[in-house]
Amino acid sequence: MAGGFAVDQSALKRAHLYEYKITGYFVFACIVAALGGSLFGYDLGVSGGVTSMDDFLKDFFPSIYRRKQKHLNETDYCKYDNQILTLFTSSLYFAGLISTFAASHVTRTWGRRGSILVGATSFFLGAVVNAASVNIAMLIIGRILLGVGIGFGNQAVPLYLSEMAPAKVRGAVNQLFQLTTCLGILIANLINYGTEKIHPWGWRLSLGLATVPATLMFIGGLFLPETPNSLVEQGRLEEARIVLEKVRGTNKVEAEFADLIDASNAARAVKNPFRNLLARRNRPQLVIGALGIPAFQQLTGMNSILFYAPVIFQSLGFGSGASLYSSIFTSGALVVGALISMALVDKFGRRAFFLEAGCEMMICLVCVSVTLALKFGTGEVLPKGIGIFLVIVICVFVLGYGRSWGPLGWLVPSELFPLETRSAGQSVVVCVNLFFTALIAQCFLAALCHLQYGIFLLFTGLILIMSSFIYFLLPETKQVPIEEIYLLWKTHWFWKNIVNEGEEATDLNGKSGGQV
Repeated sequence: MAGGFAVDQSALKRAHLYEYKITGYFVFACIVAALGGSLFGYDLGVSGGVTSMDDFLKDFFPSIYRRKQKHLNETDYCKYDNQILTLFTSSLYFAGLISTFAASHVTRTWGRRGSILVGATSFFLGAVVNAASVNIAMLIIGRILLGVGIGFGNQAVPLYLSEMAPAKVRGAVNQLFQLTTCLGILIANLINYGTEKIHPWGWRLSLGLATVPATLMFIGGLFLPETPNSLVEQGRLEEARIVLEKVRGTNKVEAEFADLIDASNAARAVKNPFRNLLARRNRPQLVIGALGIPAFQQLTGMNSILFYAPVIFQSLGFGSGASLYSSIFTSGALVVGALISMALVDKFGRRAFFLEAGCEMMICLVCVSVTLALKFGTGEVLPKGIGIFLVIVICVFVLGYGRSWGPLGWLVPSELFPLETRSAGQSVVVCVNLFFTALIAQCFLAALCHLQYGIFLLFTGLILIMSSFIYFLLPETKQVPIEEIYLLWKTHWFWKNIVNEGEEATDLNGKSGGQV
């Protein structure tokens, strides 16, 4: 293994002095904040199911409905290829990636809690508009409002959880976001399975029930404490000390509080955090946290399967009800994967989960590709045994993603950035993530139509590239205090040459360490 992956414990400043207990106050704050993941998850699950419902297609996409009925029990890669239909899904993510930059300003100026409340409000309004839609324009407007909600929520919630959590359990706590995302997907699929039988307005109920997690998140958000990191950043030091003592369950927080103040002092020297991301000393966070991991998370192909699992299984000839039932199995596997990751990621580390699951996912995609190449796309009914095999392989793939790129794609970026660029960095993370989410959502059905089984071989090659990226460039961050992550780059075999040269150049130019 390439050198530089170990943590030099002697280099850490005050980590050994940190004290904490798990308190009810801390648990409440984390559970309420993590509800932000349920917004993202519910939409991921509900949108694919709704777009396969006959009543929805008859109202908004009659040509697709006629094509579907003509080939109801046939295998056909191109049955659902329609750019307006995919725009219904992807418009949300384009809106989210734009809104995340506004969320960065709100998060840094008014705190993480402010962004959470804005996100919940916008998501609620979007759900109402979608449920009441009578034309495609209303559908798209509703999706845009949902996207703004997700942009604000996804920007603030991972930061909130990482900042509230003690270092030794930060991995498990941050993954509450992924767990609630997975539960949102599972609940959405269960709801779709029931509402699909309610004619002709079942799809409206599916879309309208998105108001439930948004309402819970907003009401809970009113009682959320702001993170100590954010309060220090805003200059509210006494309040920050009180909150830190309450969430840590002890008044012996001098060491951690001193680290927060040091980080805040560095942050105040930064006038333009987005420009600061480009500084040489922040190159690892930019390349790994802001660009690499959020892009790669979507290029696994996982969200494509979640978006269109009902569509995929219907195209496999399963029928409408059976396709939604199959989607419940895949989303259940995602929940199990998230629970496995929560339980073990702080023990075995982030890198081990990335690399082991990457191998598993590549094997599954190759199996899917070979099976589809031999048995699919001939206009015939897919044999039941082959269909069951595909469902099993896809569930294993989802299980691998659910304990690796799914949760760690949000956890690792949220813990890499120093305080002075954390809000801006997380905005870039969300922007890149949603850009690739929208891109995959918009292109997947067309790519499936033209590349056929080759689309899954493409994702296999991408997973090989991203696994190599993790192996060579990401140091292990488990149990390292969030304000001391920057020390890992100074000892990493590759990044130390870049960040150390950047600091030397800054010193020679006579600039403050917090300026570009």
